[in-house]
Amino acid sequence: MSVDLNATLQSVGPRLRALRRRSGTTLAELSATTGIRVSTLSRLETGARRPNLEQVLALAAAYRVSTDELIGGPPTGDPRVHMRPVTRDGKTLIPLTRRPGGIQAYKLILPGVDEPVPAPEQRSHEGFEWLYVLNGRLRLVLGDQDIVLVPGEAAEFDTQVPHWFGAADPVPTEMLALFGLQGERAHLRARTRRP
Repeated sequence: MSVDLNATLQSVGPRLRALRRRSGTTLAELSATTGIRVSTLSRLETGARRPNLEQVLALAAAYRVSTDELIGGPPTGDPRVHMRPVTRDGKTLIPLTRRPGGIQAYKLILPGVDEPVPAPEQRSHEGFEWLYVLNGRLRLVLGDQDIVLVPGEAAEFDTQVPHWFGAADPVPTEMLALFGLQGERAHLRARTRRP
C-alpha cells in the first residue's frame, strides 16, 4: 500500500483546527491543557509547522481521539476490530468498544466465590458507570450499601462514590458495563403502546 506522506501531513492542520472548533476550545485553553504554546498551536493548525510525536500525543489526549484519527493515518488493512479479552485477578474483561474518550462498553465475567468477601476494598475515580447482570448474581458495594443484583437488573452510579463489585456466590457472574469518564449517564427511554 502506498501512502502519500505529504498529503497526510498537509491534512493535519485543517483536521486540528476542525477538532478544536468542534470542541469549542480556544487556542489559549488548548495551550493550558496540552502545554503547547499558543503560537505553536496556531502554526500547527495553519500547516506552517508539522507536529512532533509529543505534540500529537498531547493533542490526541486533549481531544480524546486516537492518534490515527488526529493525523488521518492510512487504513491498516482488515477493517474488522479484533477485541482481545484481558484477564486480571480471575476477572475476564472483554472490550466491546474502542472509541477513545467516549463511553466504553465491556462484558465482564467474574469468578464465583465460595464465601463472600467480608470487607471488600472500595475504590473511587472520575466517571459514571452502568452495570447490567446477564447471568449469575452480582454483589455491588456502593459506599455503605451492599446490594445483590440478579439477571436482568441494572445499576448506575457516579464512580466518585467508593465502590466494589464481584460475584455474590460460587456461580460465575456475567455482566455488561458502560463506563464514561465525563460522567455520561445511560439514557433509557421506554414507550408502551396501547392496543
